[in-house]
Amino acid sequence: MADDHHDEDRPDYDPEHVELPAKAPPLRSTAPQSGFTMGQVGQGAVVALVGLALTFGVALALV
Repeated sequence: MADDHHDEDRPDYDPEHVELPAKAPPLRSTAPQSGFTMGQVGQGAVVALVGLALTFGVALALV
């Protein structure tokens, strides 16, 4: 079975001599922290309203 972890490329871990990364990791952007435009907010509201209308509209139509 092939092992693709490349353990031979990794140095042995030595807790006495920890080397910090040479540079900071890249910044990540996740949805809750990202800014939204009013257009995106409006589009989300329209999608939510259509979903609610379909959900309750079909349920009420079948009653």
